[in-house]
This record gives sequence, C-alpha cells and structure tokens, in this order.
Amino acid sequence: MSDLSLSDLGAFVSRDDSGSGRLELLVQGARCAGCMARIEKGVAALPGVTGSRFNLTTGKLSVTFARGAGEPALVMRSLEDLGYRASLFDPAAARAQEDREGKDLALALGVAAFGAGNAMMFTVPTWAGLFGQELSPATRELMYWLSALVATPCALFAGMTFFRSAWASLRRRQANMDVPISIGVLLTLAVSFSETLQHGAHAYFDAAVTLVFLLLIGRYLDHKLRLRARSAARDLLALQAPIAMRLDDAGREHGVPVGDVLVGDRLAVAPGDRIPVDALLETGVSDIDNAMITGESAPVAVAPGDLIHAGALNLGGRLILRATARSEDSTVAAIARLMEAGAQARGAYVRLADKAATLYVPIVHVLAVVTFLGGWWLGLGPREALLRAAAVLIVTCPCALGLAVPAVQVTATGRLFRKGVLVKSGAALERLSEVDHVVFDKTGVLTTGQPRLVTEIPALIAMAAPLARASRHPLARAVADRAGAGPVADSVVEVPGMGVEGVIDGRRARLGRAGFLGVEAAASSQTELWFGFDGDSRFRLTFEDSPRPEAQEAVAALRKLGLSVEILSGDLPGPVSDLAQAVGIDRWRAGLTPIEKASAIAALKAEGRKVLMIGDGLNDAAALSSAHASMAPGTAVDASQNAADLVFTGNDLTAAALSIRVARAAKSRALENFAFSALYNAVAAPAAILGLVNPLLAAVAMSGSSLIVTLNALRMALEGDNR
Repeated sequence: MSDLSLSDLGAFVSRDDSGSGRLELLVQGARCAGCMARIEKGVAALPGVTGSRFNLTTGKLSVTFARGAGEPALVMRSLEDLGYRASLFDPAAARAQEDREGKDLALALGVAAFGAGNAMMFTVPTWAGLFGQELSPATRELMYWLSALVATPCALFAGMTFFRSAWASLRRRQANMDVPISIGVLLTLAVSFSETLQHGAHAYFDAAVTLVFLLLIGRYLDHKLRLRARSAARDLLALQAPIAMRLDDAGREHGVPVGDVLVGDRLAVAPGDRIPVDALLETGVSDIDNAMITGESAPVAVAPGDLIHAGALNLGGRLILRATARSEDSTVAAIARLMEAGAQARGAYVRLADKAATLYVPIVHVLAVVTFLGGWWLGLGPREALLRAAAVLIVTCPCALGLAVPAVQVTATGRLFRKGVLVKSGAALERLSEVDHVVFDKTGVLTTGQPRLVTEIPALIAMAAPLARASRHPLARAVADRAGAGPVADSVVEVPGMGVEGVIDGRRARLGRAGFLGVEAAASSQTELWFGFDGDSRFRLTFEDSPRPEAQEAVAALRKLGLSVEILSGDLPGPVSDLAQAVGIDRWRAGLTPIEKASAIAALKAEGRKVLMIGDGLNDAAALSSAHASMAPGTAVDASQNAADLVFTGNDLTAAALSIRVARAAKSRALENFAFSALYNAVAAPAAILGLVNPLLAAVAMSGSSLIVTLNALRMALEGDNR
C-alpha cells in the first residue's frame, strides 16, 4: 500500500475514549452490490472487528475494532485475498481513481481512432484489385507493412481494456465477451503478419484496430452511465450538513466535520440549517421540513423527546440535540446505501447477449482449434489451417451478437427522446419491457405537489393575508398567493412550530395551528390552518394537493397494458385514500419512510413481481434504485432523476404507458436479432471450416450481419406508438 508497510497501519487507527478503534481505507476494484457484500462480510468476520461499512460511491471502507483489539494488517491481507486493492482513505484519491478510468478509456478511444483512420490510408489502395487495378506485389507488401506500423501499436495499446478484462475472466475460469474479442484482435494481427511475411494477398491490420475503436465507443459510454448512476447517491449524501455545531461541557459551540460526530454528542442546530445526524431533540420546539424522509412538503412540528433524522431542515427555533448515530449510520446514509445496492444490482443484470456468450465463447473457440488441428492433420499445411481457423473466429466475431441489443436500444431511445422521455441506462428498456406492476409516489407525481387553498371565503382570505405575507411557511404562502399583493401585518412574531402573530389594523391576530389559537384540535384528513383576532371568532382554512389532470388517464392506460397499479406514499392515510379513489387506484399504502418504501418494493420482488417505480422526491430515491425499472418527472430532485432509469420532460404521466409500449417493441426486435445472429453463425461457421470463406470474405460477412441487425433495429422508427 503505497510507501507504508502493513506494520505502519496501527498509527492510523483512531481510538475513542472507550478504546474502540476505527480505520478508514480506500478499496479499489469494487463495482457491484456483490462486491460490497463480499467486502463487508469478509472484513466483519475477522477477529477483533465489530463493524464493517463499505461505500460504493466513495470507495471508503470503515472498519471498527473492539476495545484494545484489531489488526489493521489482517484487514489489508483479507482484502488482498478477496481480490481488491486497498490503501489509506483519501477522498481526493478516490475521485482521482474514478477520473483516471475515464481518462484512460478516452485516451484508448483516441488512439484507436487515430490508428483506424491512418491504417485505412494504406490499405484502401490494396483494394484497387476489386476494380481491376491490381497493385504490384512489392507495392502491396509495402502498403501492408506501413499499415502494420500504424495499426499494430494502436490496436495493442487501445485493446488493453479488453485484454485485461479477458485475462481476469480466464483466471476465474470464466469467459466473458472480451475473451473472443481479444483473441479475435490478436489472431487477426498474427494472421496479417504471417500473410505479409509470406507475401500473401490479404492482410487485416486495419480491421483489427477498427474493431477495437468501435467497441471502445460502447465501453466509454458505459463508463459514463455508471458514473451517472453513482452520482445519485452522491447527490443525496451531499444534502447532509458538512459541519456540525458540537457543544462542549460549558455549552460553547465548536464546528466539527459531521464525520467526527459521535453517538451521545450534544449538537446545536440554528434555524435554516439541516440536521447533521440522527438525533434526539432535548431542548427547543420547531417545525421541520422532513421532505427527504417522507416526501411530503407539509412541515412537521417537533418537541423535546422526538427523534429527528439527518437531512431534515429546521424551519423554526434553535434546537439542542443528542446524537443517536454517526453520519455513516444515519437514515440518509442508509438510503444512499440502498440506492447504491439497487443501482449496482441493475448493473449486474445479466443481459441476453451475456447469456448467449456463455455458450458462444467455448463453442467457437473449440471450433477454431479443431479447424486448425484438423486441417493440418488432413494435409492443408499450417498456413492454410491457420487461415481457416482465423476465418472461423472472424466470421463468428460477436459483433452482430453484441449489436443485437444496443442497436435496438439506440433506436428505441431516440424514438422516446422525440416523445420527451430520456433513457439513461442501456438496459433500462430491457427491464421496462418486463414490468407487470406499477408503483406511484403521491405528492408531485400523481398530484401537483403544491398545497392549494380550498377555502373559498374571500373575506376570510383577505383578513388572514397580511399575516400570511409575513411568513415563509408553505401553507401561509398558499394563502398569500391566493390573496395577491397587499399590506403586511405589523409587529410580526413567528412562534416556532406553532404559527405567526402580529398586528392588523391595530388588532392582534394569529395564524397557525389549532392549539396556537386556543382551538381544540380534531382528527382530520385535511391539511389546515386557523386564523383569528384576539377575543374574536376562529376560522379554519383548509388545503389540498390536487391530482394532475392526466393522472386518471395515465392509470387507465397502464391497466390497459395488463399492469396492476399501487400507491406508496409518506402522506397521511386520508389524503392518500382520497387521491387513490379519484384516479382509479384500488391498492395504496400511506405513512411510509424511504426505507419502508424500498422494503415494500423488495417484498413485491420477492413475490415475483417486476416493479416499475415512478417517483420524484428524495424519499423515493432508494425505491427508484431498488425497483426493476424506474421513472422520474423532469421536475424531480436531482437525486431521484439520477436514480431513475428514465426521465420524462414535463409532467405528462401518460409517458409511462408509452415508454412501456416502446420497450416491449424493442424487446421483440432484440429477440429477432438474436435469432438472426444464431442462424448466421450456424451457416457461416461451417462454411469457414470447409474453406468456403477466406478471412476477407469472413470480414465482409461479419460486417453484413452487423448491418442486417442494425437495419432490423431501425424498423422501430417506422412503428406506431400504439403497438
């Protein structure tokens, strides 16, 4: 691990007053939820380790040791045995590693593009023989050597991405799609050198580097998609307060990084600040914006003894809290971990091409070896036998197989883009075509997301407006918006968690909760405010979150596709029930936290359901990541948009049914492409084995099969939206 020996690690274990230790490491090479589970389980099983938490987004592994125990060197060796590189954690180093991967791919892509373009400059003249203008043997050989001089180093350098992946796969006694690609590139170069040295008529240096160039385009785009998926968890974690105000024994405030807050620390949170960690309220009363946890914009009153989650926004007075969890164990961190696991599990989704490759790779390689050995044994000679084996590998190169799904996805993605739907993941359409159950969030998805004043008494609204204009509370803003511009009350005082009071035309008035105005609160499913002058009557103002105009139509369209529909909401049962009835949904659940939403999705998946989640709030991000497929409106928060597979611009919910229809059509085209690829290989491979196809014709046939697959995918552009 860089310049430090394993024995030096003990100095980097921080110990608290109880003697418990903590070590933070940067782990490289972990890319999926399986890696995360393997690392945490392997390290947690070590002697003296009491906890192990790994963050896929940052690459940080936090290891806690029991009092006076723990061997950091043992942790390092365990990670190495699991196949991961580890060093002391440095956030800058973690970002640098991620940036380095993208830069390496971009460099390789540039080198391959240079090699392909310039190698063609020398090989195109050799094709003149196709038009009756044959070059002399000496000139043709010179052109081949110049092509080799350009293409070979470029193909070898740019192909290292595939070579390393293929070698790692073979070491695990597996064969991924990079194995035939690597062998095909290397063998094409070898055959080309052999032909050039023996003054042969054909060499394929340009084909080798061009194949690498085309494949690197897809690899680079895949890297960008993975970064975008990880940014969802980063967006959520970024909403945690970076600094916490910790109180010492004398009650003085000291700013400390949120990561240094320990369980039991006393913290101060000023109005307008976010809660840094999960904590118990000791002193103070306030309203908090808990949208990150519940998704509902209506403020929640808190009082001493209440548990407040990290990320909640303090809207009222100063609060004194007692930390109940560290930052990495907070509710926000737990949601981010669910998002990471869900997004990475989707990345591990086995695509149809990979399933086919598990059979394709060994069969084709065995055929190539048998062709070479059999041809040599039958007297063809090593040169002719090698050409036939190369023809087998070239003609069966998995380009058509690899294009079978991406070509369809690109066409379908473009079609949806023209309809205002952005598809962010290459496998999103594949999963979307399989969904059989749709889950909606309520606020901001099925509804407009803005409280609307229902009370229609102009005189009452006009009386309450001066106080409403003096407050930033969402419900007060709804009253002020309805009343329009006008005077503001004098001597305004906002009482945290209760309401606002002031003087209107010489009379003291209040606007706020029922108890704030001395009214006995009654059970109600409606959101409400009360207004009244001192010593006078009290008046009730009610609010609602209206359904979107197209919500009922969107639900009906989904049912027409044979899908069941459900609402999962963090709101109260009354409003959820009313909305479900209004839009035609029979099944709903209310009062759910983000983790409970994700658990509900997991329960549906355990039942065998393929769930499409449609949400827009921070509280939906974990559920969006864990669902089989997910969508978010363009008005959703960044974390939800990043966690979703598809984002529909505007707010038209009918985009969900349209996307599913297109996804189902795309699946049909992909399956047709797979069937053609299988038929093509069944005919082309025997032809190459029998010598009916030389490497040049093999390359032409391979390109032709890729063209047919692409043209079949383009048929989607001509199909209607009602398929």
